Amino acid sequence: MNVIAIVLAAGKGTRMKSDVAKVLHPAAGRPLVAWVLDALGGVDVDQTVAVIGYQAEAVAAALPDGVAAAIQREQHGTGHATQVGLAAAHVSPDDVVLVLLGDMPLITAATLRSVLFVHEQTRAAATLLSVILEEDSAFGRVLRRDGRVVGIVEVRDATPDQLTVREMNTSVYAFNAGLLMAALDELSPDNDQGELYLTDVIGILVASGHEVAAVVLPDVDEARGVNTLAELGTVSSLLADRATGSGTENAP
Repeated sequence: MNVIAIVLAAGKGTRMKSDVAKVLHPAAGRPLVAWVLDALGGVDVDQTVAVIGYQAEAVAAALPDGVAAAIQREQHGTGHATQVGLAAAHVSPDDVVLVLLGDMPLITAATLRSVLFVHEQTRAAATLLSVILEEDSAFGRVLRRDGRVVGIVEVRDATPDQLTVREMNTSVYAFNAGLLMAALDELSPDNDQGELYLTDVIGILVASGHEVAAVVLPDVDEARGVNTLAELGTVSSLLADRATGSGTENAP
């Protein structure tokens, strides 16, 4: 597989109550995005593109050599951000596009490799990484019919019944590049936030007759994103535990 990784890292993170770009906030002494890129370093990725926006110059300066920066000048959602990242990469229709967020510092290379492995083995149009949580969260809900993934609904757009679903979307995906690009062109901002949701690509692919696979994440901590200073403190503690051997290893 030729794999292109797109790291979505454009947001300010208004709930952080800080003028610093969210992905530059330090967790256990390093910017959030550095931990994500470290995980990608243990994956056989041919190209890595970070989609940046708020404080673009500062975020670009924090990226290591070999990681391209694509600027999302106007932020119209995760679907639009993915389009910006793809435009900055050298992509062929048969390539695999691995999409993940820049504020998930606990994600591991082993988990990303498992998503790519399942994606290759199933020959699915897309493979998503999900997590089972018993408590409510802001994660979108993974919708299934007869056991098959048929879509993802964001919390803001979910019905009361859909909010009872315990399988949740982590926003980590592997896509067939050609099918992804075609589905992105079909996205509509007809939702609560008026944005182009990458999550809607899943339903578009299924409606077109394609299969979507899912990998359920066994370590729920890996799914943790950072939207507040309290969450930053939590992931910092977990990263420190991991470094001392008392937590899950971030296996290369």
